[in-house]
Amino acid sequence: MSFFDSLEPVDLLPPGDSRALYFPAYIDDIESDSIFHELNGAEIWHQPDILMFGRTSKLPREVAWVAGPGQQYKYSGVSSNPQPWTPLLKELCQRVSETAGTTFNSVLLNRYRDGNDTVAWHVDDEAELGYMPMIASLSLGADRRFQFRNKKTRETIEKRLAHGSLLIMSGHCQKEWLHQIPRERRILSPRINLTFRNLHT
Repeated sequence: MSFFDSLEPVDLLPPGDSRALYFPAYIDDIESDSIFHELNGAEIWHQPDILMFGRTSKLPREVAWVAGPGQQYKYSGVSSNPQPWTPLLKELCQRVSETAGTTFNSVLLNRYRDGNDTVAWHVDDEAELGYMPMIASLSLGADRRFQFRNKKTRETIEKRLAHGSLLIMSGHCQKEWLHQIPRERRILSPRINLTFRNLHT
């Protein structure tokens, strides 16, 4: 694979204890296209039911949880049993771990089928992720808006995440900032997002 993690990342957040390092061209377009098509065609995706405000509805995106045996993950009321690692996902996990300077052992994949699929304001602070979790997010496919919102000041920061880009959130990011992918009805093509995590079991 052709990676460009030697490029200097940009920190999207103000100076402080939270970091969100953005690598705009972590993987070149040709390799990004190949990875996207392999994952998009994989038989791993499902759309679980979620309970919100006393009503059951479908999660507004498709997901897949890949981890070691027995590494179940619960978030947003969804309990996910792990699917096995594929050679492609193992290779991506190893490389992203090297860039982030940590060891990721799991990945939550999200497929946004078009701009109507979203993820609402949230933080990735489940107990299984530890006190100050690091999340590395690899984006493939359609560019989508990614927004941060500070919990105290409500300052909002936005970045459009490009095809083949990598975003590493660390430090107090999950304690101080919410994040979301808002709806964009004009987006007609899919986006796949791989969020690498270190799950403590």
